[in-house]
Amino acid sequence: MGASLAVTESFAQTKANKLFGSKNSPSQQSSHAYGSYAKGCLAGAVQLPETGPTWQAMRLSRNRNWGHPETIDFVKRLSAQVAQETDWAGLYVGDISQPRGGPMLSGHQSHQLGLDADIWLLPPKRLNLSRKERENLSSKTVRAKNWRTVNSNWTHDHMKVIKAAASDPAVDRIFITAPAKVWMCENARGNKRWLQKVRPFWGHHYHFHVRLKCPAGSVGCKTQTPTVKQLSKNATGCDSDLNWWVTTALEPPDPNAPKPKPKKKKRGARDYVMADLPNQCGTVLKSQ
Repeated sequence: MGASLAVTESFAQTKANKLFGSKNSPSQQSSHAYGSYAKGCLAGAVQLPETGPTWQAMRLSRNRNWGHPETIDFVKRLSAQVAQETDWAGLYVGDISQPRGGPMLSGHQSHQLGLDADIWLLPPKRLNLSRKERENLSSKTVRAKNWRTVNSNWTHDHMKVIKAAASDPAVDRIFITAPAKVWMCENARGNKRWLQKVRPFWGHHYHFHVRLKCPAGSVGCKTQTPTVKQLSKNATGCDSDLNWWVTTALEPPDPNAPKPKPKKKKRGARDYVMADLPNQCGTVLKSQ
């Protein structure tokens, strides 16, 4: 009994990213997301095929082209729509999740439920890249050097792609560099309510990040709060808060302002041990 208890306690205090990062295949369970986007795991993940008629998964060495079935279905239908409605051949798809979700050894704080997907902002010209090309090819930034506007890499087709993603009912929100949203707020025509789902965030100028809602019936899956509606001052999110990202936020700090008190370091995904995650994640790890 004592030895068994010791093993249980040892497992509970083991770094979660080391355990989830070592798994190369999904659990043999029904598909289910447990926990939150930045503290959870994924049972019964499905792999996005490396190449499809309208997409290619990038950086295959990472083995992060796994997701909840609803995410994989979303990527497929979005890429087909993009190929039909724009001059893009389809989509280059970045990280989705690990085979069993969970915290990663490097990179993302989120992407733990298989409900997040990074879509490159590089318009694909062809969809027959070799594995080596997928490791070496890089996306291109759409943010100008002043961080306030988009650059010449940004096109109307980028807005069409993001509008298509935001208009999908499965999508909860999209993260992209603030200058891109500012441009879309100024240039979109007609009903612009889809823009409310598009949220400004640091980085995200080489790719945009799509976050899906928890699938229906996913007990234990926590959709993000506050909602995009609660975050917006109007129906589009084209408001003063958006303007802050390209004005006040970029101003140098006041040298005469009192120095803020040092903040206690916040624990992140790579600090989590198994005891920090939902109980179901232990079963996900141990499943064949």
